[in-house]
Amino acid sequence: MNIEDFVEIGDFERASEVAMTTMARDYYAGGAAEEITLRGNVSAFQRLQLFPRMLVDVSHVHPETTVLGQSLSMPLLIAPTAFHRMAHPEGELATARAAKASGIGMVASSIATCSLEEIASCGPEPRWFQLYVYRDRALSAEMVARAEANGYSALVLTVDAPRFGRRYADTRNHFTLPEGMTLANFSREGLGSMRKAKGGSSLNAYVADQFDASLTWNDVEWLRGITKFPILVKGILRADDAKLALEHGLDGVVVSNHGGRQLDGVPPSIDALPAIADALQGKIEVLMDGGVRRGTDILKALSLGAKAVLMGRPILWGLASGGEKGVCKVLSLLREEYDLALMLAGCPSSTSVDSTIVRGPSDEDLHPTGW
Repeated sequence: MNIEDFVEIGDFERASEVAMTTMARDYYAGGAAEEITLRGNVSAFQRLQLFPRMLVDVSHVHPETTVLGQSLSMPLLIAPTAFHRMAHPEGELATARAAKASGIGMVASSIATCSLEEIASCGPEPRWFQLYVYRDRALSAEMVARAEANGYSALVLTVDAPRFGRRYADTRNHFTLPEGMTLANFSREGLGSMRKAKGGSSLNAYVADQFDASLTWNDVEWLRGITKFPILVKGILRADDAKLALEHGLDGVVVSNHGGRQLDGVPPSIDALPAIADALQGKIEVLMDGGVRRGTDILKALSLGAKAVLMGRPILWGLASGGEKGVCKVLSLLREEYDLALMLAGCPSSTSVDSTIVRGPSDEDLHPTGW
């Protein structure tokens, strides 16, 4: 297996299937219940059509952009995903080094297998921190303070997980962390390990014990009051919720269904994106994740109103297939595909992508205010 010969993201997916244990592979790949939303995240991109402009000077394309005023080499960040050490012994450290080498932002997960301090030492820029709010609010506040002290530059509050969705594969596998791995950010508080669940997923039992299911918009105001970080709220699928994020002083939203891992049957993120972008009218940043597999997917997301996308599973496939080099190769392929997509669509820069580039089965659904 020579990853230098890989030519598309699917090569990494296939290689990772044999590189990981069954429990790890199923954890990363699986979705909630019948996985309708999981499949829909990918298929929704596939049914969107691109309408390129012709006779535009694309002799030089500029894929770079900014999000929250922070520079990215392309409109892509590594999504917050848990337990990277199940894919590779170096875990999030290898991912972070690849992000730095590629000029890609990284969102570090609360429930990582390397601490936020260790990830920061690898120097990805920008680096954001994803927060689950624990029942112990003092612990959550401490996590925010640690992120601020270690050079993180934004906070991503995940709001679609008062409990984790029912993931059949994890239940069948009695999912738990392998021996020697911990939730590194919480080890010193004694919350780094999971109690073994009876007949199900230890992770779901941990979340039920520790995550605060009473979280409301008033608590978002509490969070706003304890940090100077820009805050994005992740897990938004409705335009009215997006407007509430704006009203409560947040700096951005991430349109997301948690990779199809929470409530099965919700819409693909890319389908929810246009109405949310239309509701916010550029007043705060709009990002999205879920189903991004190709450079053309990034182009489609920008056309429908996103400033950038987050990518999760393909990063883990690269990590499992080749560690840091594998993640670098995944990001390199995405960059090549996105550069070519810009050129062939007649868009000399990321900022020149507009709503005319994409149409779908029902264009009124994509662009409710018309062209």
